[in-house]
Amino acid sequence: MEAPPVTMMPVTGGTINMMEYLLQGSVLDQSLESLLHRLRGLCDNMEPETFLDHEMVFLLKGQQASPFVLRARRSMDKNGMPWHLRYLGQPEIGDKNRHALVRNCVDIATSDNLTDFLMEMGFRMDHEFVAKGHVFRKGIMKIMVYKIFRILMPGNTESIEPLSLSYLVELNVVAPAGQDIVSDDMRNFAEQLKPLVHLEKIDPKRLM
Repeated sequence: MEAPPVTMMPVTGGTINMMEYLLQGSVLDQSLESLLHRLRGLCDNMEPETFLDHEMVFLLKGQQASPFVLRARRSMDKNGMPWHLRYLGQPEIGDKNRHALVRNCVDIATSDNLTDFLMEMGFRMDHEFVAKGHVFRKGIMKIMVYKIFRILMPGNTESIEPLSLSYLVELNVVAPAGQDIVSDDMRNFAEQLKPLVHLEKIDPKRLM
């Protein structure tokens, strides 16, 4: 059965168009503890959260050249947590005055039958992975330091191996459109993490 046509229009959350401001980098395994120590000193006075999540990326091919992408994520270490469905729009990278990558972002909690619903809608799973790491907070900024694990047997989250010898580091803020001043705060915070990690405005298309 052919999938229904997909219209690639901007997605908004209610009446407010929410945007994600993002900087990314990586740190080798042997430098992890030094980075965590620095983040504990710079971030809000609370212990960082730990997480162990399973994420599945679903595609829906339509009439456009690029498929429509949705991400389904669930916690593996916290019982009773809902599934999360996430949409990330195309990066707005044309404005060189912005210090962070900016893209549309919608994140909603869902029921446990999310993946079945997506399959019924015509989506297919493209890939899946396990993410394990720490979350720090500094005001409205969120800093995630985590390792990505490859799933060796599809659907079996117990059979995994590290994808690399490094940790991904992400600094992000989700805010209403037009709040570009937050990227200045993000740049200033990122400067304080050097030389342990260099957080940059990375265009995902250049990595493909």
